[in-house]
Amino acid sequence: MNFYYDGEVRIIKVSAMSPSDNNGYVLMCPETNDAVVIDAPGEYEKLVSQIPDTVSVKRLLITHGHRDHIASYEKMRAVTGQMAGIHELDEINLSPLRADFYLSAGDTINVGTINLKVLHTPGHTGGAVCLLVGKHLFSGDTLFPGGPGYTRTPDNFNQIINSITNQLFELPSDTKVYPGHGGDTDIGNCRKEYAVFAGKTRSDDIFGEIQWLNS
Repeated sequence: MNFYYDGEVRIIKVSAMSPSDNNGYVLMCPETNDAVVIDAPGEYEKLVSQIPDTVSVKRLLITHGHRDHIASYEKMRAVTGQMAGIHELDEINLSPLRADFYLSAGDTINVGTINLKVLHTPGHTGGAVCLLVGKHLFSGDTLFPGGPGYTRTPDNFNQIINSITNQLFELPSDTKVYPGHGGDTDIGNCRKEYAVFAGKTRSDDIFGEIQWLNS
């Protein structure tokens, strides 16, 4: 478990959740103790056990609809009192369950003094979103240290590159990036790594597991 606090939001990161080594996040308002949970991987007890008793979870926000990110959706949705959101294009992955609300581009989710901006970043999935709080970006499986998320087709790869370069790389360089798996990074470092990749000659049909420095 890692803990971050910048005076505006308290962040708990729980790693190594489920066989897919997912990260789960709790964002807590320091004034009201209201909280948001980001993603619902398996082994949700690891995440819930780190939430202080004084904290009240008000929202569950899902970055995308892949199984490893929604394995505990029903149980975590109950923790929030059925206030869970996902992008409309990925809601089908929850079936037979439903979302309580949709996460759409430009939305702001307010919990206590926490204001999360929704960025629709398709590519890894059609309904993938990133969530921005100040200079903290929760990137799901859109952006990782060293590369983008996995894509299934060249069109999907072009989508995720557009999402990253036209939205995420517009953020300040010191914006911290918290992905759905593995370690953290920041936008400045990601930009530098991508510049190496962009300077290479590559095939137009590239997709799959891409590393900026090695692909």
